[in-house]
Amino acid sequence: MAIWWPLFVIGIAYALCRFLLMLIPPSVPSIEVDTSDVLEDSSQNKENSFIYIPRRGKTVQTDKVQCYEPATMKYLGYFPALTPDEVREHVEQARKAQKIWAKSSFKQRRQFLRILLKYIIEHQELICEVSSRDTGKTMVDASLGEIMTTCEKITWLLDEGEKWLKPEYRSSGRSMLHKRAKVEFYPLGVIGAIVSWNYPFHNVFNPMLAAVFSGNAAVIKVSEHASWSGCFYYRIIQSALAAVGAPENLVHIITGFAETGQALVSSVDKIIFVGSPGVGKMIMQKAAETLIPVTLELGGKDVFIVCEDVDLPTVVQVAVRAALQSSGQNCAGAERFYVHKDIYPEFVVQIVKVIKSISVGPPLSGRFDMGAICMQEHSEKLQNLVNDALNKGAEIAGRGSFGHLGEDAVDQFFPPTVLIKVDHTMKIMQEETFGPILPIMMFSTDEEVIELANDSKYGLGCAVFSGNQKRAIQIASQLQCGIAAINDFASSYMCQSLPFGGVKHSGFGRFAGVEGLRACCLVKSVVEDRFWPYIKTKIPKPIQYPVSEIGFEFQESLVETLYGLSVWDRLRSLVNVLKIVSEYNPATNLTKKTR
Repeated sequence: MAIWWPLFVIGIAYALCRFLLMLIPPSVPSIEVDTSDVLEDSSQNKENSFIYIPRRGKTVQTDKVQCYEPATMKYLGYFPALTPDEVREHVEQARKAQKIWAKSSFKQRRQFLRILLKYIIEHQELICEVSSRDTGKTMVDASLGEIMTTCEKITWLLDEGEKWLKPEYRSSGRSMLHKRAKVEFYPLGVIGAIVSWNYPFHNVFNPMLAAVFSGNAAVIKVSEHASWSGCFYYRIIQSALAAVGAPENLVHIITGFAETGQALVSSVDKIIFVGSPGVGKMIMQKAAETLIPVTLELGGKDVFIVCEDVDLPTVVQVAVRAALQSSGQNCAGAERFYVHKDIYPEFVVQIVKVIKSISVGPPLSGRFDMGAICMQEHSEKLQNLVNDALNKGAEIAGRGSFGHLGEDAVDQFFPPTVLIKVDHTMKIMQEETFGPILPIMMFSTDEEVIELANDSKYGLGCAVFSGNQKRAIQIASQLQCGIAAINDFASSYMCQSLPFGGVKHSGFGRFAGVEGLRACCLVKSVVEDRFWPYIKTKIPKPIQYPVSEIGFEFQESLVETLYGLSVWDRLRSLVNVLKIVSEYNPATNLTKKTR
């Protein structure tokens, strides 16, 4: 007892000191970001604001990216559509800055993250309002999808980022016991990202954080549907980088259309793309010209499976949130609902009740549950999908209601809609919807629902609900997708240690988590002498040049010594190896060779 008592006291004292240190907040400077032109009615008061009417049909690619609020059609301004030469100039500037940043310490990189985190926490309303104005989502949806996910990623990088980028030691194997094997992670250079409009804040910060923390530069092309918000969020990044003394031009936000994106793919060292499968294929084709690595997140047709033994009211609320995620702008949202036949009628009744209580309208002009559809004419596409289902036998079980939109309301709103009696012949069960539609299909057995869920060209995520957790896990394990949530929905994305991505037409590669962080790196395998300089690599004499006549016999015995299935076989071969080495006479071998 006398021996262990001092050690116990020291341990308690150490733990107490660590706890007290945790109570001392880190010294994090505040940054100033110009918001004069993004606050509601600051740049456009009621007297000088006007309604923007975009051209219908295919987007016309001009030299300007026009920006407007989808919920009100208020004009927000424009940004230049960069030419290929201008894109290459941005990348070249980033490349020069990266060479300096690659030498930065993890301490400096963590301070950059803390400054960002502090600003985000202190300016949540501003960030969410900018997102809401540019994409039509509600403030609550912006908080869930933009703020929480980004804060979670930052804190994960602060806690674990350095650990996963340090050299990782691996086993050296039987033949290299005298060696030390490790994997080292170096910056790739300039990481390019082409991101979608549905989460304008997080979609910019997500690739930027991983790229910059791993020592890279980042050039991000924001969507032409969310350029206004993306360019404002860029100011936050610039201010935080300047506060830690990072080189200028380390991060760039560029705006434009397809030509701009193609030029970016041709110029960077890796490309991350978030968008549609069609464009993803074009990205791959362009990336093949320079043979750069590609990460593709191409959307999905996620399934939401409800077994008969669930707590129905709770699951109904989760189902509605999953379907209407981000104001009907479904990134990783559920688009196919399969409910067990025993609870199907009651599930439909309860979900219709919730859906009918949902009010749709301009998110910043009242207490609405759902905002506008961001993309021009997308509501027309959604209605066509509903019409196709109705023509093939489906029925509308219930719809949400519009708020006070006014007589001159634009067609950027779509009411949440519940469809029943659906099947897989309908487009609504096969095509990515990206909208607030809940098609609900009945199933009888676990085997049936697994087959139905896998009957899709997409494979991003799934959610499985059951009162028996083992059953839910068993079902999820057989679904062809990259992400699974058990008795929850999209919870994996809030675990930023996990990779995010899918299979099939949902793409490949992963961002987020350890895999996503290391995907921004040149992964280098290194082998070095374990006991240098005492034990050095020497080629055994029987296989030195000129190779001995007993060289193959030596190799044969050496292989069995290392990899024989039984200990006795390996010992016998070891004796033979030692015998060959001890009896080997290079002079005799040379004489035999020259005869």
